[in-house]
Amino acid sequence: MKRLMSAAVIGLLAVPAFAEGDAAKGEKGFKKCKSCHMVVSDSGETIVKGGKTGPNLWGVAGRPAGSYEGFRYGSDMTAAGEAGLVWTEENFVAFTHDPRAFLREYLDDSGAKSKMSFKLKKGGEDIYAFLASHGPAASE
Repeated sequence: MKRLMSAAVIGLLAVPAFAEGDAAKGEKGFKKCKSCHMVVSDSGETIVKGGKTGPNLWGVAGRPAGSYEGFRYGSDMTAAGEAGLVWTEENFVAFTHDPRAFLREYLDDSGAKSKMSFKLKKGGEDIYAFLASHGPAASE
């Protein structure tokens, strides 16, 4: 219950416009991500043409994990979202650094798995800043 309450508070405080990374560097860094992910606005505008192995990352900043409609997430990612995981900069950076380890810690489940096997060694803050600049909140 404590974890759920903390996640809810963090989610409410997550404001994508305040990402601390460098969005310009993040745009370049996103090249590592686009083999699996795209960034396409709700209106259909393609920001970054990419793969469909991973979910569309439009509006990911501040969004509950495992909640992009129409994408088939793994059961552990869905469970994390249901447990209150929201994509804040801190969570995004930790997840992209080691997805499986992050989910195992978050869910307190040594058997948790992530469909994402890629590990981003550095630049997560910048990529988050880039993504935070592409979503419904940034469009307002």
